[in-house]
Amino acid sequence: MRLRLPAERPTEPPTGHKIAHPVLSQDGTRAGFTGVSLGGALPYGVLDDASCVYGRRHRPPARLCDCGFHCVHDRTSAEALLCTAEHRAAVLLQVSVLGAYIRFERGFRYARQRVRTATVGPCACGAPATVLADAGWGRPGWRALTAACVVCVRARTSVSLAGFARLAGSGLCVMAGSTDGRAGEPAVPDGLGVPELVAEAALLQARLDWFQTQLARLGERGDEGGDQG
Repeated sequence: MRLRLPAERPTEPPTGHKIAHPVLSQDGTRAGFTGVSLGGALPYGVLDDASCVYGRRHRPPARLCDCGFHCVHDRTSAEALLCTAEHRAAVLLQVSVLGAYIRFERGFRYARQRVRTATVGPCACGAPATVLADAGWGRPGWRALTAACVVCVRARTSVSLAGFARLAGSGLCVMAGSTDGRAGEPAVPDGLGVPELVAEAALLQARLDWFQTQLARLGERGDEGGDQG
């Protein structure tokens, strides 16, 4: 006889944690995430349905397949994944598990999810992140983003944390994590609030400083060339 676990009918959606890379559409009008392992080639929105990465026609999560969204129960387990070299640029997500799901010892595999919060780590230089900038890779139609400070962003394509939350929609809350791993203040996605205006102003000033430095260097090279002639 085949034993089956009892069906769960929670009164509220279970909560899980996972890591992912933030992405920005090519035209800069949409934002989402892409996974770090199975299904990483399929970017997803804040509120989205899973699809089978193998192209099969069954509905995720199928018991005899690996399809569906994945998350772990414990936040600490998800944070531990950020320690590996290939996942250092990922962000930490808190998600609501929606629709049908299969519970495992360490997490869920499920059909539908809503990303509640995204915690962005520090810039590669160690300073707190103020923007998400072009990471130098992506998927067809999507640019992968990575945390950056106003100094390191330079002229790369970038979006503020609040701007990313606004483009992603569906009530996403994006916050910058501190260097000790704790979450900071959430970015405000609705309208042009003070935190967003401050971040945008700092970003513009940093870009202006960078352009002025480049112009000064070009001017110095031009003077040297004129002397040699």
